[in-house]
Amino acid sequence: MPKHEPVLLKNMLQPGYTGSLADYERAGGYQALKKVVGKVAPADVTAMVIKSGLRGRGGAGFPTGVKWNFLPKDYKGTKYLCCNADESEPGTFKDRQLMERDPHQVLEGIAIACYAIGAETAYIYIRGEFVLGSKILDQAVTEARAAGYLGKNVLGTGVNVDIWVHRGAGAYICGEETALLESLEGKRGLPRVKPPFPATSGLYGKPTVINNVETLANLPHIVNRGPEWFASIGSPPKSAGTRIFCVSGHVKRPGNYEVPMGITCRELIFEQAGGMRGDKPLKAFIPGGASAPFLTPDHLDVKLDFESVAQAGSMLGSGGVTVMEEGTDMVWAALRLMEFFHHESCGKCSPCREGSSWLVQTLRRILAKRGRMEDLETLVQLCNNIAGRTVCAFGDAEVAPILSTLKYWRPEYEALIREAEAHRAHELPMAAARH
Repeated sequence: MPKHEPVLLKNMLQPGYTGSLADYERAGGYQALKKVVGKVAPADVTAMVIKSGLRGRGGAGFPTGVKWNFLPKDYKGTKYLCCNADESEPGTFKDRQLMERDPHQVLEGIAIACYAIGAETAYIYIRGEFVLGSKILDQAVTEARAAGYLGKNVLGTGVNVDIWVHRGAGAYICGEETALLESLEGKRGLPRVKPPFPATSGLYGKPTVINNVETLANLPHIVNRGPEWFASIGSPPKSAGTRIFCVSGHVKRPGNYEVPMGITCRELIFEQAGGMRGDKPLKAFIPGGASAPFLTPDHLDVKLDFESVAQAGSMLGSGGVTVMEEGTDMVWAALRLMEFFHHESCGKCSPCREGSSWLVQTLRRILAKRGRMEDLETLVQLCNNIAGRTVCAFGDAEVAPILSTLKYWRPEYEALIREAEAHRAHELPMAAARH
């Protein structure tokens, strides 16, 4: 892979960098905010982001500037920006590092976004378990206010932008943007039926933009270095920029790796992460967090961009790459993920609420060598009755591990069932003899 320059992780790679306001300013921090607030029209900032090709880094990959443009143009009332920091996807830990190690980079991005959309108030909805991260962000907000980067009359321009950190209560579903809004309003975190969409009726019924931590952290760099620079990185025009991939599992060097979008899975796993732990052959990997379908060694040369991964039958998602070596039980892997999704189902939609329970029970029965061949058809039918039939995308996410393991490793399911059938065939004559 050609050499590349880290962008979002650059500061924290410098010796002695603490993430304090003084350190961030010495690294060029808040220069982007000074360039645009009161000097560049908000609409021109949005146009800059559109031109850069920046797409959401939280999972959906929607073009960021286009999303901002969905806000009603003639609306004069209150607008909100929500930073989605509820990083709860298994195998994903990039936003946590950005918030804990370079919080002012995130805050500057939020302030620029607020200026562009005309919002005076932003909320960072952070995962409840990120206690350290929330404390660090609170301290950074206090520093930024004292320095005039946040609050009333930002940098003496007459623009008001303030940020508040709100800890969630540990529900995975609150990473879904409308469930996040419900939780932020003090209600149970359940996804809303759309329409209306947040752009017109979001937080407290006001026009609202929700962006991911990594997405917003890119904004100061786009302003400082220009949209053309950002658009030239990665796999333009539809997958521009760098991306932080969280590599975990059976690799020698697990961690966060910021690389240009469009590098291959092989380059990420074997060059960046050092290859397989114990040098066993690769068996499977998840390219975009637990809700992304599994891929196989045949997909190692697939490019890590939105389009290529989708064409391979999976999705880039949150960028969580979980690697599994030869010898991993794929039925067990599917069950472990399914148990997580069953536990985190909010219960609003019956296909997900009831179906996830049945899926877990069926997988447990197969893994305990008590399954039957018809269970495989039952699994497929249950998955098909969940996918596309729920208010949010959670239903589609929870069936991905089962359908993809059935697609690529069905013989492992069948071997467990054949063993169960052989055991039953052996037990029946013995039971008859006893009677």
